[in-house]
Amino acid sequence: MMKLSFSTLGCPDWTFPEIFAVASDLHYDGIEIRGIADEIYAPRVTAFKKENIPALKAKLNSAGLSIPILTTGAYLVGTGPEAEAEVMDYVMLAQALGVPYVRVLGEMTPEPSASDVDIDEIKRRYEALCRAAEPYGVTLLIETNGCLANSSTMRKLMENVDAQNKGVLWDLNHPVRFYGETPYETAENIGRYIKHVHVKDSVAGDDGSIKYVLTGFGSLPITECINELDKLGYEGFLSYEWVKRWARDLADPAIAFYQYVEYMKGIINK
Repeated sequence: MMKLSFSTLGCPDWTFPEIFAVASDLHYDGIEIRGIADEIYAPRVTAFKKENIPALKAKLNSAGLSIPILTTGAYLVGTGPEAEAEVMDYVMLAQALGVPYVRVLGEMTPEPSASDVDIDEIKRRYEALCRAAEPYGVTLLIETNGCLANSSTMRKLMENVDAQNKGVLWDLNHPVRFYGETPYETAENIGRYIKHVHVKDSVAGDDGSIKYVLTGFGSLPITECINELDKLGYEGFLSYEWVKRWARDLADPAIAFYQYVEYMKGIINK
């Protein structure tokens, strides 16, 4: 059965004990890490310091919680070696925490950039990072973000990357909003590579703008996406990415996280 988590992107003002308490109380299965409180860079978070990790892992295990993925902000076009350094910091933390996945991006913005993106550059850098991460037992997932929200482009990338620890993070919003894809089309193209899923809901304005809304209040075909994942035999996480850190006008995370888990259980428990 698919599992539920939320990204800490949605609760930028909470401490880790507060995040843990809410995840436990609402019966989530996991917590995706994208910064804690004022610190966006997970390797610098106090709770993840080497001396604190054994107690943290024991606490998570006792509550039936896990950390499915560490989410970097690193993107692979138009950046220098700092992107590789960031990814490897996260890879080493993932190994210490026993986390299987680390997220990277092709380009910086969710929407495709106006200019042509060098897919070959993404491929070279992603492949090299996958190989660097392999000895640590960590799989690098690249998100359906920017030009890679086009699942045909993503499929070609995956087919050409020579690495065993490659995979896709399917953000349900981006292929629909930026390329008009149906869930079937996306799953058909990249289904065999999907290891983690970001769920969010949105409405699109006539001017092409996108507004994120509480789950089920928008027009994204979330149920159809889950049905396609079910056909694929996917049993990973459906992780709620409530982008509160970047959009402070969004609803309080306590409301959003409760509403999400109730809505999604109504779909995956059918």
